[in-house]
Amino acid sequence: MLEELDIKNFALIDSAHVDFTKGFTVLSGETGAGKSILIGSLAFLLGGKTSAEQIRTGMHEAQVSGSFFLESKEAFEWLEEHGIEAEDDRVLLRRLIRDTGKSSAWIGGVPVTRADLASFADFLVDIHGQHEQQSLMKVADHRRYLDIYAEVVDEVSAFTVLYNQLVEKRRVLDSLNSNEAERAEKIDMLSFAVNEITEAKLKPNEDEELEAEESKLTSFEKLYSDIEEITSAFEGDDNGSGIISLFKRITGTAGKTVELDKNLEGLESRLQSAFYEVDDIADEFRRYKNSLVFDPDRLVQVQERLDLIYRLKKKYAGGVNGSVADIAEYLEKAQKQLEELTGSGTDKSVLEREISELEKKVYTAAKVLSEKRKKAAEKMSAAVEEILAKLGMKETRFRVNLTEKEGNAVEQKCGPYGMDNIEFLISANPGSPLLPLAKIASGGELSRVMLALKTILSRADLAGTLVFDEIDTGIGGEVAVSLGDHMKKLSAKKQILCITHLASIAVYADNQIKIQKGVEGNTTATNVFAIEGQDRVREIARMLSGDTVSQASLEHAAAMLSQHGNTSV
Repeated sequence: MLEELDIKNFALIDSAHVDFTKGFTVLSGETGAGKSILIGSLAFLLGGKTSAEQIRTGMHEAQVSGSFFLESKEAFEWLEEHGIEAEDDRVLLRRLIRDTGKSSAWIGGVPVTRADLASFADFLVDIHGQHEQQSLMKVADHRRYLDIYAEVVDEVSAFTVLYNQLVEKRRVLDSLNSNEAERAEKIDMLSFAVNEITEAKLKPNEDEELEAEESKLTSFEKLYSDIEEITSAFEGDDNGSGIISLFKRITGTAGKTVELDKNLEGLESRLQSAFYEVDDIADEFRRYKNSLVFDPDRLVQVQERLDLIYRLKKKYAGGVNGSVADIAEYLEKAQKQLEELTGSGTDKSVLEREISELEKKVYTAAKVLSEKRKKAAEKMSAAVEEILAKLGMKETRFRVNLTEKEGNAVEQKCGPYGMDNIEFLISANPGSPLLPLAKIASGGELSRVMLALKTILSRADLAGTLVFDEIDTGIGGEVAVSLGDHMKKLSAKKQILCITHLASIAVYADNQIKIQKGVEGNTTATNVFAIEGQDRVREIARMLSGDTVSQASLEHAAAMLSQHGNTSV
């Protein structure tokens, strides 16, 4: 559950601190006030994509932090696996982005990657916005919703692994059945490449090390001249003109000045330290100079070795700009292909037996999954219809439709996720046939279908907080009232945050947060603050009547809150 959110220099928000509680919270404000910015800052905190454009104009970085009360054992297990401790069952998330485009993130004070942050956030918050609503338009996502409801997600993952094994075995067999002349030619080519790369005995980063050595050897005269100039400056001539001799004279004189004024002891001590450091540096340069030996034979060896590496790069690393690692990767792939083409695993009769066994396992597993999905589809259809009826769609019929994939071979009858084609069908009017949801549903109907799905899937959703952004698109009147009542009931199990512009939804909330945009000087800023009492009555009245708040709208707002809310007015 989200408890606190702190926002600094994010979009139009200069600085905001928001406290959240259990239950149903609505976020309201005039159009363009920045309601979605608050949800955007939360999405950013939870590992969403970043852009320097998210930083408030004139600032160098934006930062968002949030405190969460942990409610799932999976969240604690994730933290333990990553060596992070929760305090009092709470954890603080923090993320910032700089104007360079670079972002950083922390969980409980421990630096994490964006991927880790997003992974952990799955246990905390589920944000539903317009983009997710569009997932109902994608038939491929319908299978995912059904599998979550049927609680077969892990079984589907295991099936995918089994199916991929079958596909790989088939690929190897097809390769064996290809033209033998082509196969022999490929074996010769791969064998030559493997031998050539293996005989080269390349070492990691060898090209970089050799290039550095070549540069040193080819610039030997200049390097030696520069080092000699440096050592001469340190040593000087017989007249004691060098840096070391000068330091000795200065430190000697400084030692005498201390006898005259003890206040100079600190400076004298620092001078002594500087002398020892400079003397040590001079010794290092002197030793380096004495070690410099030009070896023309070594230069030839280095250049010949580099020539070999460059030739291998051209052939196996995509060009001279490739790397030794790219050559090693090519070698690994070539060895694997050779093993497939020539190894014991390429015995066709053995492969065919293995494929036959895998086909039986895949088909059996697919049938088991299909039966579980069919049973779950009936229950899911009924559950969605029941909720839609409460949301003003009493005559609506909803079906999770399953059909078996066509084909003869197991690979054709099955895909990576089983043998079922899954699609949501809907009939919004009595007498109308069931048709694909993605083709006929309106924006308001999609919003309600998504809310129904979120409701029935909430038991499988590990996140303790559900966020709805613009869930009220395309609805109003009694439908909005039923939607508000439904989210109020849903908030008994989950913390609900909802952006809405409808008063008939807002009055059902336990808490209300107002987002307000204003101009200070030449700067536009968005302010975020909780409202209650008469302030909330005025905000509900504004939502009812628009910018002009009348006495009638105030009385109407007070009556609605008294009837549906928990606010004393």
